[in-house]
This record gives sequence, C-alpha cells and structure tokens, in this order.
Amino acid sequence: MNTGTTTGLRITAFATALAAVFGGAYGLGSGLDPLVDDPAPAAHERHPGGEAGGADRSADGGHGGHGDGEDGGHGGRKPDPASDEPVGGLRVSSGGYALDLRTPRVEAGRAATLRFRVLDRDGRPLTEYRRDHDKELHLVVASRDLGTYRHVHPTRAADGTWSTRLTLPVAGDHRVFADFVPGADPEAGADAEGVTLGTDLAVAGPYAPRELPAPTRTAEVDGYRVRLDGALRPGAARELTLTVTRHGRPVTDLEPYLGAYGHLVALRSGDLAYLHVHPNGAPGDGATEPGPEVSFTATAPSAGAYRLFLDFKHRGEVRTAAFTVRAGTASGAGGTDGAGDAGGDHGGAGHGH
Repeated sequence: MNTGTTTGLRITAFATALAAVFGGAYGLGSGLDPLVDDPAPAAHERHPGGEAGGADRSADGGHGGHGDGEDGGHGGRKPDPASDEPVGGLRVSSGGYALDLRTPRVEAGRAATLRFRVLDRDGRPLTEYRRDHDKELHLVVASRDLGTYRHVHPTRAADGTWSTRLTLPVAGDHRVFADFVPGADPEAGADAEGVTLGTDLAVAGPYAPRELPAPTRTAEVDGYRVRLDGALRPGAARELTLTVTRHGRPVTDLEPYLGAYGHLVALRSGDLAYLHVHPNGAPGDGATEPGPEVSFTATAPSAGAYRLFLDFKHRGEVRTAAFTVRAGTASGAGGTDGAGDAGGDHGGAGHGH
C-alpha cells in the first residue's frame, strides 16, 4: 500500500471516529435535563411597584397569606388558578423587589433581633409602603415542618430597615415571609398589587423533625374550640368557615384584628408556598357579625397538604388555631381530610399588637 493510500485511510478513520464521538455526545446530551432551569416569569408579574400598592402603612406588621394574587399575600390580588406558575413566598425577589435578611441565623430558644430590608430594583431600601390590612408590612416565620409558626410585627427605621424581637423554640430550617404593598410606584396607582417574598432562616440547635399533624376538623387553644367547614379545591375559589366556641358556647364578641374578625395564613406543605386567602366581610360593614363564624375565601394552587393558621382576637388577646387540610381529595376538608389541632408551636407570644 502506498503512502497516499495509507494517509487517505487514516484521515477517513479519524473522521469516522470523530463523528462517532460527537454523535454519542449529542445522544447523551439530548437524554439529560438541563443543569439550570430558569422558569419564565409569570405573565402577570409586574415591575417595581407593579405588585405593589401605594401610600403609607404602619410598621406594626401582621400576617401574610391573605389577598388574592400572584404573590399570594395582601393587597388587591386576583385569584390565580392552579398552574405551574410561581406562587407567593417562593422567591426572594419578585416584581422588582428583593428581601434582604440581615439576620440569617439565630439560636433555638434564645431571643434574637431579626433584621431585614426590602430592596428595590436599584438595590435601595424601600421606605414607602401602602397600608394594607392595617399594617405596612406583614411578617410570618414558619419552620419547614410547619410545627412552629410566628406572626410578628416588625418596626421600620427611617433607613428602611425592619426589626423585631423573636424567639424560635425549635432548631431547623425556617422560612421568613415579608408581605407588603409598595407605595412608590406612580404607574400602578390604585391598581397596585401586593408582593410576598420569602427567604430561609437557619435556627441552630439540636434538630428533631416533626411529622405534619393529621387532618381533623377542629382545633383547641386556651379553652377555645375552632371548627373548620369547607374544602380546598385546586384552581378554584372555595369558602372556608371557622366557628369559634369557648367552653361549649359560641363566641359572639370577637374583636377586630387586622381589619377583620379573624386572620388566616395558609402554607403549602413541602415548599411553604402561600395560598390566596382573604376574609369575607369586615367589622362595621353592616353585615359581618363578630362571631362565632369567620369566613374566608381560599384558592389552592395545587393538590396536596396545607397548613392553615387562624388568628382571632378575644378579650384583648390574639390566639392561633392551626389546621392541616388536603386539597384535591374527594372529601376535601371533611372527615380525616379536615384540619385542626392545638399541636405545634404557634404561641401567642408570636403575635405583635
């Protein structure tokens, strides 16, 4: 075989091997998921202030989880049907705002000052808020296993830094939710929407995970008994009615709390996403009675287990009744798909007034 023939054969063999390598790489690559999956922003997500709302709100804080929009919190939000779009509290940044937690770690069982800021698109602390449900900003802290829950009322300094004293009794991963309506978006005006941002908080100490309490229809706290009626349905607005009794008698003199006779926060087990929840009626509207029934409308974004936390005020004290519910089942909140217990740590000390 001459040199030219040998050289030609070598080139042909090399080209064949090279094609096989690239072909195998393509086949391997096409069979794998992408390493980074950047979800497209929700179609109704707005720019700074677009999930906002306007004027001033007090710095005494409150809950998240009421309201009815893409971010699942307060402030004129529209119900979002079940979908793959992000729901409230899953993002540290949304709508041009970011949650900057200045205290990322605390010790279990020790009082600590939790500090955070809300930053705008330019990285500047937000200092203008629109009051919603009686407050400028609502702060919720919950453990990942949903056994610990705190609704606290932070105070805002002139530089935009929020702070609150907090004691979390159990170690483990927690989630911090800031629910607010910005007041610095002139384009949004009266149609501005609320924003619910979430970030992680580490609580150091010996960790013993807790199981999610089984669903039941009733919860008891400090001599009060709360019954839940209604069912969650993915992608559909459903009424939830909670009836408060004390020592077997209906409580008919509930006191207003955050603009209603009860305040409901709903978190999805697994990722702690916010549901869309808002009260039906308000004190002084001529139609809403101060108990024993308190009504809400909720939209579950998906099937699965949820934890509901009802705050109600009576005789000057706010108490929390906690429930586990399942959405997407035939019985909904009924029977063992109902919801409620006095278990977990939802202590009254977690409320600010």
